[in-house]
Amino acid sequence: MSAENNITIANNVAKQIDSSLYGFSQDILMIFYKKSPILTTYFFNLTYGQILLAFIVFIIVLFIRPIFVKGLILFLKKITSKTKTKYDDKIVANLEKPLKFTFLTIGFYILISLLYLNSKTVNLILASMAIFSFFWIVLAILEGFQGVIYQTLAQVSKELSSELARFIIRIIKIIIWVMAISSILSIWGVNVTALIASLGIGGLAFALAAKDTAANLFGSIAIMVDKSIKVGDWVKVDNVEGVVEDIGMRTTKIRTFYKSLVAIPNSIVANSHIENFSRRDVRRIKASIGVTYDTSVGQIQNIIKDIKNMLKSHKGISQEDIMLVNFNNFGDFAQEILVYTFTNTANWQEYLDIKEDIYYKIKEIISKYGSDFAFPSESIYIESMPKK
Repeated sequence: MSAENNITIANNVAKQIDSSLYGFSQDILMIFYKKSPILTTYFFNLTYGQILLAFIVFIIVLFIRPIFVKGLILFLKKITSKTKTKYDDKIVANLEKPLKFTFLTIGFYILISLLYLNSKTVNLILASMAIFSFFWIVLAILEGFQGVIYQTLAQVSKELSSELARFIIRIIKIIIWVMAISSILSIWGVNVTALIASLGIGGLAFALAAKDTAANLFGSIAIMVDKSIKVGDWVKVDNVEGVVEDIGMRTTKIRTFYKSLVAIPNSIVANSHIENFSRRDVRRIKASIGVTYDTSVGQIQNIIKDIKNMLKSHKGISQEDIMLVNFNNFGDFAQEILVYTFTNTANWQEYLDIKEDIYYKIKEIISKYGSDFAFPSESIYIESMPKK
């Protein structure tokens, strides 16, 4: 349908409403005129009575707007409270602001109609406000149905549901806004089809300018399909280490351990080496225990044996992964025992607690066999003492 037809239909509907408002306003004005003849005085082709009535009605509309909207919301909430799903409750909660704007649009329409300012430009502005209200309500309904999209995608892939749902919702929102803008441009007489076609003149320049945007968009799709990272993962990407906060259409946001937020273009993320620390189910403990050189072979063997038994019986140590406790090296000032094992958790705090407990137990074992930890020291040997 052409823009001219849209405007014609809108004007016909407006004329029908205007005729009703005109009859109503004239009945009210006749009462005002009888009581206050001064209201019949003209000001810019309008009587004082017409101007006063228009603004009184507009103020009344503004006054009853929050009351009407809240009453409507409460009524809808009573209806939705009887249903089993929670999505309709979210839709009703999201409708409050667009309904207030819709009511404001109605107030402006009544004001304009009573002031007889029904010019083409004014009607187009009011029509644009009405279209904006409609698409705002559509977006409010979409916000309420986000949970449905999340649940549907979770049945396909739980790992992808969160990121992919956000991506799909953003695409839908963009489409809705494009439709809203196209509709508003259409009633203003702009040929949207011709406008889009005219973009082909600068298509090459636009393509070059949008090259990075397109690369990032496809990068975000690759990230979600590849499942290499997800929100909440502790990762290291392109020398940036931290927790993934968001995977958007253009960038992936990582909160570093210094609490700074780093946004990395998705094209870079998709083509970088990604180290995902959250995907490991265990964490390594590697320690070199240095005991003094006066510790005998028997003491070292007993220490190694007890450390092995302690690790095998410890509930925080993974028994399925490699476990090594060996006399490993003659150091400069210590006999070194290698302890190499893995915890059964990847959680940072739990790992530190397990590691701390193991170190306490190793210290007790070394003390048990009369040995001690070595520290950097030097021994000086004197071959002979000078004669007196």
